[in-house]
Amino acid sequence: MRVRTFGYFFRESLKSIARNGWMSVASIATVSVSLIILGAFVLVVANTNYIAHTMESDVEIAAFLYVDTPREDARDLADEIASMEGVADVRLVPKEEGLKQLNEQFGEGHDLVSALDGQNPLPDYLVVRAEVPEDVPVIAGKIEGLADIETVNYGQGVVEKLFSLAHWIRVGGIVTIALLAAGTLFLIAITVRVTIFARKREIKIMKYVGATNWFIRWPFFIEGMLLGFTGALVACIALYFSYMVLVDKVSITLSFLPLISDIALLKRILLVVLACGPVVGAMGSILSLRRFLHV
Repeated sequence: MRVRTFGYFFRESLKSIARNGWMSVASIATVSVSLIILGAFVLVVANTNYIAHTMESDVEIAAFLYVDTPREDARDLADEIASMEGVADVRLVPKEEGLKQLNEQFGEGHDLVSALDGQNPLPDYLVVRAEVPEDVPVIAGKIEGLADIETVNYGQGVVEKLFSLAHWIRVGGIVTIALLAAGTLFLIAITVRVTIFARKREIKIMKYVGATNWFIRWPFFIEGMLLGFTGALVACIALYFSYMVLVDKVSITLSFLPLISDIALLKRILLVVLACGPVVGAMGSILSLRRFLHV
């Protein structure tokens, strides 16, 4: 396509948007609302996955040694576990540190050391983290079979349910986003079709005077992209400021709830939403023009 021809199509698209002012505004509003809903749900799914990943990453294995296990044997056992496949990190917590942590949990009004007459009945224990959270039960089973290990705890039963819930959250999120994206495209296509229907006489005249299908399509194609981009831009601005306000509110009222606060990741999500605007606008124009080109 020559530059002059493309310039003609672009000017025709702008004229068409100006001539059909209210229909253009309606198309932009439809794109904006549709992409706000889609973008909001993408952010919800992204944050749900982030929360699930954070909870999975916090899962640790606590391997308690027998009380009379020598400290040197405990260190050797830590090295043995660290060499296991799938183990990311092993930390030895001496019984002295364990008693100190327990004393802090009871508060300043309690002195467990004095109450126990200076004796420490706690064992040393190992805190083990897995490279992949789903491998925690398997690694815990291997550790349980080692010598000098009395008990292993990783939240048995609860952890398996957590992993299953996280899996279904991800699957459900992907399916719902796909359905919402299809619904968004369908809604925008209907809106563009209404716009084109109002100009069907113009399309028929162009066909009668010998205009090719692509000569007719290009102005509508560019118009759909411009309307889609404008609607997506409005949606991105609304989503960005709304989300930042939400994160600030949640960080104050529900500080324990981890939300995505990485601006770079948020911008990548919004860039995807912005790219969807011209794409769905152009696709809506192509799908809606098909029936009107058969004169």
